[in-house]
Amino acid sequence: MISFNYLVANNFDKLNKSFYSNWLKSVIKAEGKKIGEIQYIFCDDKHLHKINKTYLNHDTFTDIITFPTTDNNDIISGEIYISIDRITENSTVQSVSFIEELHRVMVHGVLHLIGYNDHSPSEKKLMRRKEDYYLHLQR
Repeated sequence: MISFNYLVANNFDKLNKSFYSNWLKSVIKAEGKKIGEIQYIFCDDKHLHKINKTYLNHDTFTDIITFPTTDNNDIISGEIYISIDRITENSTVQSVSFIEELHRVMVHGVLHLIGYNDHSPSEKKLMRRKEDYYLHLQR
């Protein structure tokens, strides 16, 4: 099950929860995994910065933080926190629409829960290829 929660005023287009759930479940299935419980929590910079400092010891803004909630590598479950402030700014910097950037970050979170990382240049390259592939599938 995938749920969507808002800690900020929902000032962006209402998410088509069924569409997003089906798309993200198809990503998980394509990666050979099973869907558990995933919660998307849309928040602001202030909230995500606090999480970043408290749990990851990083004093920086970020667009996304994921927390797996299972040790079972075959079942994908977790919490995905997304800063709407970062999505807004990054979409402008990257010259893409807010929705396009939102989609990229949403699938990025699922890929993190699946086990992909983006610490090294090669990991970042693989992550971007996976994002691009799954973004293309949802169109």
